[in-house]
Order: sequence, then C-alpha cells, then structure tokens
Amino acid sequence: MKPKTTELRVRYSETDQMQYVHHSNYAKYFEIARIEWLREAGISYKEMEEQGIMLPVVSLLTEFKKPAKYDDVLTIKTEIKQIPTAKIIFTYEIYNQKDELLTTGESTLVFVDMKKNRPMKCPENILAIILKHKD
Repeated sequence: MKPKTTELRVRYSETDQMQYVHHSNYAKYFEIARIEWLREAGISYKEMEEQGIMLPVVSLLTEFKKPAKYDDVLTIKTEIKQIPTAKIIFTYEIYNQKDELLTTGESTLVFVDMKKNRPMKCPENILAIILKHKD
C-alpha cells in the first residue's frame, strides 16, 4: 500500500532525564501516523465509529535502533502491510532530521462490530478505499 509520511517535533514532556524520547511515546506516535494515513486516504475514525465499527489495537511491536531526542523533527513512514481482512496491520519507520532510521514498528488492529462486540470483516467501503491506495 502507498506509504504516507507524518512529521512531528519531539516535545520536552515526551523525554526522560537524558532528553531521549521515553519508550511509552512511540505508541502515540504510531497512532498519530496511522490516523493521518487513514485520513489522507479518506477514512475517518469518527465516521467508522458512527457506523458502529471500532478498530482496537490488539498487538503493538516496537524495535528501537537509535534514540529520538528532545527537539528532533521526526518523520514517520506508515504503510498497510497487506490487504485487510478482519484485521489491518500497519508498519512504521521513524527517521530523524538527519534521515537516520531510529525506530520500526507494527500495529495490528481488528475491525469490531460495536453492536455485537464481535470481530468482523473489513467493511467493503473501507476496503475499496484502501485498495485505491494500493499503488
């Protein structure tokens, strides 16, 4: 699927005493990038929830290669790993302003029917939008 990049600057509150980004912030960075990927494709979390569809995270993997530091400008490259079924898998690469790869990650989310509180297949309208952004 087409990658999307999202930029953000590391805030002081996201760092530890060494001015490195605390590991807990990477889940937030991945979420920001994932939502921007979906938004740019034309998919809204808000509209999905209004249609009775939730998309909870069921797995989150992070591999740290180098630390991100206070005031770094990060570029997060986000892609969908494969065509979604009942789950959708996003991959992430985080680079600093020197274009050094700092972190990689992957999140798996599951489509859930909010009325039944059960997993469901990716809705056809969402799948169609994702397939349009395949190449």
